[in-house]
Amino acid sequence: MALTLPTETRQLALASIRRFCADELEVEVSDIQVNLLLAFFLKEIGPSIYNKAVVDAQVFLRDRLADLEATCYEPEFVYWPKGSSVRRK
Repeated sequence: MALTLPTETRQLALASIRRFCADELEVEVSDIQVNLLLAFFLKEIGPSIYNKAVVDAQVFLRDRLADLEATCYEPEFVYWPKGSSVRRK
């Protein structure tokens, strides 16, 4: 599964990579280079991040489902206190 970014997110990522290269590596990169670098990140590293996010979501949902009864349980027939008997006239 190829990871893709929305256009606006892609533009922000390209600008961030370009700035990182200039500030941290002191290297000016061309548009082609920065696009190739982003494509590499998405293809090579992206799936690891995606898979980790899926596992984290599974754990989160599994924990919530395991505690579903405690979270969503509503006691029944609580109008009359326990131990009281029904009075008849």
